[in-house]
Amino acid sequence: MAEPARRIDVLDTGPRFTAAQVDALNARFADVPTIAMLRAVLREGLAGDVAAVSSFGAESAVLLHLIATIDRSVPVLFLDTGKHFPETLAYRDEIMGRLGMTNLVNLTPNAEALAARDGTGLRWSYDPDGCCEIRKVAPLAAALGHFDASFTGRKGFQSQTRAGLPTFELDQTDLRGRLKINPLATWTSDQIRAYFEATGLPAHPLVAQGYPSIGCSPCTSMVAPGEDPRSGRWKGWDKTECGIHLDAAEDLPPGYDPAF
Repeated sequence: MAEPARRIDVLDTGPRFTAAQVDALNARFADVPTIAMLRAVLREGLAGDVAAVSSFGAESAVLLHLIATIDRSVPVLFLDTGKHFPETLAYRDEIMGRLGMTNLVNLTPNAEALAARDGTGLRWSYDPDGCCEIRKVAPLAAALGHFDASFTGRKGFQSQTRAGLPTFELDQTDLRGRLKINPLATWTSDQIRAYFEATGLPAHPLVAQGYPSIGCSPCTSMVAPGEDPRSGRWKGWDKTECGIHLDAAEDLPPGYDPAF
């Protein structure tokens, strides 16, 4: 009897998604309720292998609750930078337990890179881009290499740089065409607030203390009423994003290596 043919592993360097496919997805779901869109994406496999990226910040529970009503096993990627507020870590555990989500993945910085490039733990104070690269950008890029798409909690109202955010877009930090899905892109702050009230989801404990957008503790400040919700992030720096949601590949931080 002839031996069965051996399977030859071939590295797939072709695009996962194209701009035309992204346009088609945006057109198909333009007037579709968020929950129905998520149900189609997850149950019909429209995005392939997909993970949710969550900061467990001020509004993160809304997206996770929506996903959990469809599939509680969706991987939830959390960047455990070593610089989070203790309240955020406690909130992460509370939300995952309350929603019954079963696949939390804590992503930590590469230990050797951390020792070599931020041995004092103070890089945030003089090079916040470099700190974010080590603690957020590189770990997430490595993890997302195993997925075809990711869900994010970004919303258009959060800042001027996020206005007009599409629901589906190509992840410009990935040359192979990974899909990025922003289910809450068109939601308003009132809709987010109403969803918390309707579902009884607990708020992040720092929201009541004046933190409408919450990241790492050294780079997060309180925000005055009426200010841009993200104005408390990297206050005093010409910086509005950590780097995991860059608008174009050419804007990657110096020295960025997606295989890091």
